Amino acid sequence: MTLVPELEARSLSRWLWRQLTSMRTALILLLLFGLAAIPGSIFPQRSQNPLAVSDYFKSNPGTAKFLDELNMFDVYSSPWFSSIYILLFISLIGCVLPRTIEHLKSVGAKPPLTPKNLDRMEFFFELETGTLDRAESWLKKRHFRIRRDVDSISAEKGFMRESGNLAFHLSLILILIGVGAGSLFGMKGDAIINVGDRFINIPTSYDVISFGKLESEKNMNPFSITATDFKATYELTTGVPSDYKLTVNIADPVGSKEVAKVVRVNSPLTFGSTKVYLQANGYAPIVTVRDKTGEVKYQGAVIFLPQDGNLTSIGAIKVPDAEPQLGFIGSFVPTFARNSQRGAFSTYPEVLDPRLLISVWTGNLGLDTGRPQSVYRLDTTAMTRLSLKTLELHETFDFNEGSITFEGWTPWVNLQIVKDPGKIYALLGSIFAILGLLMSLFTRSRRIWVKTSADKSGVEIAGLAKNSVPGLESEIAALINEMRS
Repeated sequence: MTLVPELEARSLSRWLWRQLTSMRTALILLLLFGLAAIPGSIFPQRSQNPLAVSDYFKSNPGTAKFLDELNMFDVYSSPWFSSIYILLFISLIGCVLPRTIEHLKSVGAKPPLTPKNLDRMEFFFELETGTLDRAESWLKKRHFRIRRDVDSISAEKGFMRESGNLAFHLSLILILIGVGAGSLFGMKGDAIINVGDRFINIPTSYDVISFGKLESEKNMNPFSITATDFKATYELTTGVPSDYKLTVNIADPVGSKEVAKVVRVNSPLTFGSTKVYLQANGYAPIVTVRDKTGEVKYQGAVIFLPQDGNLTSIGAIKVPDAEPQLGFIGSFVPTFARNSQRGAFSTYPEVLDPRLLISVWTGNLGLDTGRPQSVYRLDTTAMTRLSLKTLELHETFDFNEGSITFEGWTPWVNLQIVKDPGKIYALLGSIFAILGLLMSLFTRSRRIWVKTSADKSGVEIAGLAKNSVPGLESEIAALINEMRS
């Protein structure tokens, strides 16, 4: 029985490194990286939608607890996702960089020596006429790299194929660097503001905000944005938006003199490394709610969220100061229409004939339970519905516990504030990856040898196409015709 000696620590480390930096391992890790990202699109993520995570826990407490143990609600910051990312990064570097160094060394090198037996190569042919000088001239005109020996020529073309292949893989590393830089030092947030309101770049002004692992609120650029006007232009026949124009006054830093700016969909505001994009828009109905004594308990604009292209919107109005507490589930219809199949709906996104449809509820709003609650939805678990009503502009609806008046509306806009220092690296990596892939796909790598025959009476010609790429046979035929002419 033969015993296999155990590997010492150094040999074992070298073997593990070779396995990790092999192309096969890199491809497996790349596949695992894609598979590992799938749960992030299936389950809500705390960094993007904490309210959806809370709702998932309420509706599926047992399953949610198990999934939370597996970090399914924090996929992109989980240890297992980070491990795959880091291993892929190391594997690609260890696999591609040595190949790149060797490739750069061979840039100025001559083609390999001519084989002794050309008759074993592809498309072998013997000619009784022709000279090496004539063959060399023809090959140079077609941009072959030439190695001229005493009785033979070795020519090579398609060197850029490997260059493109390496550029593609190096670009993947650059993309990973960009993604990593964004996840470590970036931030992303969304804030909905009504026209006339002011946004200050502090965490409490955001509806949703997330920071990179090495980023914090201390690094936020101090600026303010006041929305002064918003104009949406739509096609008259289709209602398709043709232009969004948001006029703002900005102060950078906060407290400095304000400057007027215009923001459009593809024209964001820039504050250092932070960009502010115009992401979406809608309407906020203005209402006044009174209790049964006539005292005003709420007055102002309430943001409703669009549900279709014509901005039919839904939302919730909560009045915790009323006694008993009041809540309203509402729909805002900019241009009112109704039929038996759809009920009330909007036929055009601009406000031409507005209606506010409300469902009145009374009871406990559930704001004191300690659980986060969406401002756009009403928890009616401990509430009783009183009535339904469709309000026209300036109309008041009276009910036993009070009244509500539809005063008007104001546009709102959603601002997306992004700080992504890795974006430029990811963009460059994507561009170089496409260019490298095109170079690799459309460059034909082949070799042609021309050798004086053993009896010095003629020449022998043969070639070799890498990966059996077509075109070599016709190229050799053209060389033969040149030698015969």
